[in-house]
Amino acid sequence: MTDIRPFRLETAQADLDDLGARLDRVRWPDEVPGHGWRYGVPLAHLKRLVEHWRTGYDWEAARAELNRHDQFVTEIDGQRVHFLHVRSANPGALPLLITHGWPSSPVEYLDVIEPLSRDFHLVIPSLPGYGLSGPTRESGWGSTRIARAWLELMTRLGYERFGVQGGDWGTWISREAGVLAPDRVAGMHGNGIICFPIGAPGEFDGLSEVERERLAFRESYMTEQYAYKLIQSARPQTFAYGMADSPVALLAWFAGVYHEWSDAEIDADRLLTTVMLYWLTNTAGSAARSFVETPDTETDTGVEWELKPATVPTSISVFPKDILRPIRRFAERDNNIVGWVEHERGGTFAALEQPETFVADVRAFFAGLR
Repeated sequence: MTDIRPFRLETAQADLDDLGARLDRVRWPDEVPGHGWRYGVPLAHLKRLVEHWRTGYDWEAARAELNRHDQFVTEIDGQRVHFLHVRSANPGALPLLITHGWPSSPVEYLDVIEPLSRDFHLVIPSLPGYGLSGPTRESGWGSTRIARAWLELMTRLGYERFGVQGGDWGTWISREAGVLAPDRVAGMHGNGIICFPIGAPGEFDGLSEVERERLAFRESYMTEQYAYKLIQSARPQTFAYGMADSPVALLAWFAGVYHEWSDAEIDADRLLTTVMLYWLTNTAGSAARSFVETPDTETDTGVEWELKPATVPTSISVFPKDILRPIRRFAERDNNIVGWVEHERGGTFAALEQPETFVADVRAFFAGLR
């Protein structure tokens, strides 16, 4: 099936009643006091979020906000794909494909749609297996397969040449789209980019203090924060049972990540809307499978992505609390870096945390690539 069908987000009252009942009968764990976030999401913090979810959060308003934008679904490579498609009134607008990461959704970009749509035709999909594009029904949905699906989606929409933008997984997938179709991708903008030292002689010589701090962060990240990936990539099915049965467990898992990867507290309503999309579609487990599938390769070697050079013009916005925190000399090995902007504030979810900065960077980069 190649047809593209209009979509509106609707919710069965029975699902909302079930959610409300589960939130009303939470069994809270105990907590050792005095450790803040060291052991994970503090009990008091999560109780405040759950109480807001129960009594203050307005799902109908959030649903209406999403439905104000044109949404569609199609099937690509056997998988349902949901996406926002916001056409610009600007006759010179460049199509721009924006890809979110984990644990995110198109909600991350709601605050930047209006200003970006002055200059771009926006295509903002939900990743396969995530929220309204899920669950996946088979394995193999890693970065390469998703990038191929995105190229097909843009073809169906009539966009032969376009820009790509992404953060977290979205950076990886956007880069892969440029590797697969450099003749179609005008340029890639990433808030962060995945790049690592490779043990080459002298590669650490002359690093700045900031760059050395980023290396140190990577070491601490691998020991203190990497558990989220190890758990989901090792046993995503086991992980899924708790996420499917307990909305509070799902919220806690997401709230911890948004806190640790952000420069300031994320708006609770935006966080809850993304959690709602995963809860109502029962896709937390499906999304977790992406940690098994990526990095993926045609040969399952686990290193092919790192070896493919990307030739499309690439600009990177670096935010201080982003989990990627790249170092330019490492990024330049396999990428055509033509822009690099360092910011003093912001984190992994840049469009949520610093929407004006995000918009300005995207506009500035693509202005010369039309």
